[in-house]
Amino acid sequence: MKKIIIILLVILFIGIATAGTVMYLRPYEPNNPPTVDDSDSTLEGITQVTSANNKFSIDLYKELSTSNNGNLFFSPYSISSALAMTYEGADGKTAQEMKAVFYFPDSEILRPNFAAIYSTINKTDKQYELRTGNALWAQNDYEFLPEYFSTIEKYYGGKVTNLDFINEKELSRKTINNFIEEQTNNRIKEIIPQGAIDNDTKLILSNAIYFLGKWDTEFDKGNTEKRDFTTSTGTIQTSMMFMAPKDNKKFNYYENEKIQVLELPYKDKELSMIILLPKETDGLKTLEQEITYDNLNEWIKGQSIKNIKEIYLPKFEFKTSTNLNEILAKLGMPTAFSPEYADFSKMTSKNELYIALVLHDAFIKVDEKGTEAAAATIVRMNRSSALLDDEIIFKADHPFIFLIKENSTDTILFMGRITNPSS
Repeated sequence: MKKIIIILLVILFIGIATAGTVMYLRPYEPNNPPTVDDSDSTLEGITQVTSANNKFSIDLYKELSTSNNGNLFFSPYSISSALAMTYEGADGKTAQEMKAVFYFPDSEILRPNFAAIYSTINKTDKQYELRTGNALWAQNDYEFLPEYFSTIEKYYGGKVTNLDFINEKELSRKTINNFIEEQTNNRIKEIIPQGAIDNDTKLILSNAIYFLGKWDTEFDKGNTEKRDFTTSTGTIQTSMMFMAPKDNKKFNYYENEKIQVLELPYKDKELSMIILLPKETDGLKTLEQEITYDNLNEWIKGQSIKNIKEIYLPKFEFKTSTNLNEILAKLGMPTAFSPEYADFSKMTSKNELYIALVLHDAFIKVDEKGTEAAAATIVRMNRSSALLDDEIIFKADHPFIFLIKENSTDTILFMGRITNPSS
């Protein structure tokens, strides 16, 4: 029976630095993530990695939606990033299962093209805030393979900081938490709770992604008022934003007999929110059963420029917290969670590591100006017919699915659903 070793892999979605000085070690300035080597990336390779992320997005959404009746929100990109770094240390059956769950292509494609997407997210000179960053926090006297760390830094920007999890547990916890808090603009605090680090903790990997963007066409606050929203248990009153686009303003739009799909771009139109609205007020469950990677692509690519007479969208702000252990195992990677059979021998020659816990927290705020999104994940290794343009009304007054994507690569950064915008 292999010795139990704990590695905390912290995957944090959303990071933007706040002002002030933090009196702790950190691998880099939270608002200035490292550069990576994407020199061998190709358009075909980027498409393969994007497809992998988006397929995983749909798989994870469908699993989460079956076990939760409320609002959902998560960052598939951040989860894929953190688990890609974990996968780089896996071998044998553990690696095979992780590759299948995340649809990862072979390493020579995965590495430079994951790096290219990372570079796209972190580009400068834009009218919105979006960045992502990775970091590794290692037990200072534990023997990791140098080639593992060099691969993570080269392609994922994961710089290593040495900590003492044995003798300075609380300082280590605060060091990582402070770094993460800065990255998430104070949206994710105390991601590592007291007692989560012990003598067997050997490594913590962190990924952060933060987004703050204004709508390309903002909603007028003066038009926001309390309106009905139909939930599965009845009708509630919620703050509903309203827009009647003027000046021949058009939007990407698609519909069939069951669904309306509206794209709301952010400034620069480099990112967008896609809203999938069932036509029936109780149609969410049917939509969730029918949504697939291929269907989603068909709906998005089937959009065309349309005049939209009226747009109604509820304001909402909420956080979610999810334990992903059982879900990831159910999706097809149980071996990584097994103390006896997990194989992370590409991290360390000792081959005594396994994933003990995967937690994911996420935050989303949508209002008249735009959207703010943040999320965090901890992985602990223990050891119809169309209407005429001027008749189109898009009224999101009942449960719907939404996602935020980067448009040049079509990478889904965030995904979720609203069943009750007031909860």
